[in-house]
Amino acid sequence: AALREYNEMCACHIVELLKVTGATTSKHLSVLLNIGLIENYKEGRWVHYRLDYSHTDYHQVMEWLEEHLDQTDIIQADKLALKEIMTTDRVEICRKQRGDKCCPK
Repeated sequence: AALREYNEMCACHIVELLKVTGATTSKHLSVLLNIGLIENYKEGRWVHYRLDYSHTDYHQVMEWLEEHLDQTDIIQADKLALKEIMTTDRVEICRKQRGDKCCPK
């Protein structure tokens, strides 16, 4: 749902939204990558994720999300959180998650 809202997200933004460790986020994203629902690319230290619109089940998955999840309190809260997360510089998010060793000043 987050990737539908923001066409592309850095891994650090996803970690911040889910409020779980980077390892846990990575494990779940790898499942979506392995089935081809999302794709990723690396830009320096940053890994970006986006939906793969060419996936055969893309439209079915999006319809299911829309029908079953879009109006839930959790998704509405996530949308509000995402507005703040996506306007925060990813370096600041990285420092918050990993400390200054990640992105020295």
